[in-house]
Amino acid sequence: MNTLSTPPDPPLLPVRDPRARDLVLDYAEMHALVGDLVLPGGASMYVMSTLETSRELIRHSYYRYEFATVAVTHSLFALEQVLSERLATNEPLHVLIERATGAGLLPAELAVDLDRSRLLRDKLAQGAESSSALRPIRAVAMLRAVFDAVSLLLRPPSATTATAADVGGAQPGGGLARLWEDHLRALFPDGFRGVDFDGVDLVLLDADVAGLVQRELKGGLDDSGIACLWRCIADLDRIVPLINEEYCTSYFAKLRTMAQVAAAPYIPAAT
Repeated sequence: MNTLSTPPDPPLLPVRDPRARDLVLDYAEMHALVGDLVLPGGASMYVMSTLETSRELIRHSYYRYEFATVAVTHSLFALEQVLSERLATNEPLHVLIERATGAGLLPAELAVDLDRSRLLRDKLAQGAESSSALRPIRAVAMLRAVFDAVSLLLRPPSATTATAADVGGAQPGGGLARLWEDHLRALFPDGFRGVDFDGVDLVLLDADVAGLVQRELKGGLDDSGIACLWRCIADLDRIVPLINEEYCTSYFAKLRTMAQVAAAPYIPAAT
């Protein structure tokens, strides 16, 4: 009688996800891909762990493509935590981004990138996107925006204000003026004229926001203008997750960010 036990099968080694075949030659090159995602100093253990996990998810997207999208959405936990602590308020992420931009803690351009990640997270939650939404290269760029934002927010108040001014404009209107210039250069999404989502006509919404931003740049909004701007932002919050075409989504996400920056001076200060 043979009493020798049967040796266990050797463990299966992970293999490259075929969707990552055009990304890098081998797993070792994934290290260079995330090499500049440096953990910010002075962060809490929670924030450090969250960002490190996000970075490692990017690295391991070599084996599982969906990890790239998960990395971006996971990093938003750290961003939300740091924003809440810095602003001393507990509100939805899009409101925190608005407040930080209006207070000069984040440049408007960075806020656009952060809000794009937030919109992706919302689409995933609503089943409007899948976990394979992002290519790893794109995910790295979006994750870098979160790393940059956290680093800015963790700096002393004087240093943060100076850095945000350097990137986003020395005066609050500087960031809005640049967003307005970018908007003027952008083409309205082809095929979406006369289209409405949830009762909101895209052309009219675009025109309303444009008119209000112009008024803000020329001297400021009165009470009725402010109320109209907040209604536009509410409409954008509602319809952007419903748009299923990439350029159109991007166009109206940027419109929403521009509207938020225009509305920032009229947000009550956090207490």
